[in-house]
Amino acid sequence: MAALGPSLEDARVLDLFAGSGALGLEALSRGASEVVFVERAREALGVLRANVDLLGAREESTIVQADALVYARRLPQDSFDLVLADPPYGKGLALALLELCCESGFARELWVEHRSAESMASVPGIRQRRYGDTTLTILTRGS
Repeated sequence: MAALGPSLEDARVLDLFAGSGALGLEALSRGASEVVFVERAREALGVLRANVDLLGAREESTIVQADALVYARRLPQDSFDLVLADPPYGKGLALALLELCCESGFARELWVEHRSAESMASVPGIRQRRYGDTTLTILTRGS
């Protein structure tokens, strides 16, 4: 999150595969104006709702129960300033999300975490940060 720095100020953020909501809630604490959380698992949604309530972030948050890729496919271009995603490892979801963002342009920036062993497409605007077995792939459109 520190790497995002001031780019979070007033940003509209999408937290895909939201789980407990940690990424989106951290974005709110760093100045994002709004976060849409997308999570499919019922148990995780309960934790997510409790965390949003605990932090008093209900007004700035929208929680959607849906498959993250299906939700993202329906988004028009430039729907979000930033997408944060931590999909389940080993299912090809990180690559699918990267390709979808390249095709539809639903976000200015995509930050997706995945296993370092997963191969990602080489596209303009992509950069990566490796942390052992985990890599953060960042796509910035228009760079």
